[in-house]
Amino acid sequence: MEVLVTGPDGVLGSNLVRELLKRNYKVSVFLEKGKDPITLKELPIDRYFGNIVDFEAVNNAVKGKDAVLHCAASTSVFPARNPIVNSVNVKGTENIVNSCIENKIQRLIYVGTANSFAFSNDISNPGTEKGPYLSEKYGLDYMDSKKQAQELVLKAVKERNLPAIVVNPTFMIGPYDSRPSSGAMILGVYQRRVPGYTLGGKNYVAVKDVAYAMANAITMGRIGECYILGNANLTYKEAFETIASSVGVKPPKRKLSNFIVVTYGTLNSWFAKIFKYHPAVTRELAIISCEKHFYSPEKARKELLLPETPLSQAIEECFEWFKQNDYLNKKL
Repeated sequence: MEVLVTGPDGVLGSNLVRELLKRNYKVSVFLEKGKDPITLKELPIDRYFGNIVDFEAVNNAVKGKDAVLHCAASTSVFPARNPIVNSVNVKGTENIVNSCIENKIQRLIYVGTANSFAFSNDISNPGTEKGPYLSEKYGLDYMDSKKQAQELVLKAVKERNLPAIVVNPTFMIGPYDSRPSSGAMILGVYQRRVPGYTLGGKNYVAVKDVAYAMANAITMGRIGECYILGNANLTYKEAFETIASSVGVKPPKRKLSNFIVVTYGTLNSWFAKIFKYHPAVTRELAIISCEKHFYSPEKARKELLLPETPLSQAIEECFEWFKQNDYLNKKL
């Protein structure tokens, strides 16, 4: 079976490509022009280059494939409203959908986000795939566009017989995080640059588990269904303690009040607009960090056989990859 992975240079895509190769799929990837990341070096894959918003480039890559796993997305959250984010996430997904239908693809797996469903602050009653979209209150084009793209896919399933499944990962951690993305949290704790912990929390998952469930979704799962891919619901205090223990440092001890966190994020966003830099903490991210975003992965565990790798193992694998690739002393 021949499969195409879009966005193969991200932490999810890099792990997914390896999982698919392990299963002896013939793997092709769709990359931005000029990109050939270290995470894909020497892998036996075919490469297509182009812009996800260019239908002809997308169609050329999709043609002749049996399945498409669409990971490509813009995850930028600054500025909060960004037409590029909408274009990549919505128009890019529309191109994938139209090309999959035109080429009679057997299965499309669209990577959404767990934020497209209602989160819960109650760890005993976490959010599920049945919950409504609540994250529009943050005013982030990233979240809004991912929800819009998800609805676009599901509409095509109902109205155009698109054989698609949606997977909705939570916060993924693991190796091959070359940007780094989620791994920046691990480096921050290791380098003792995290001043304290906020009062919120979220769901964490090993990226290898997400890749495994996605590979399963090529032949498993139900068309038109969404699957939250997650694992551990932790407060930030608990997450930082787990990271610190895994990398051999002391965790941040200071509890940060919501007022201080949101004030800092607001000022940081304001100064970033004036002095033209990309802030690590924006007003929107500060607000999110003060809330608990807990989810249940039970549906994916039952239907996609999502594994339950301990978060500490995922952190250790990420940290080891950083160590081998000289990231530990880099300033982000």
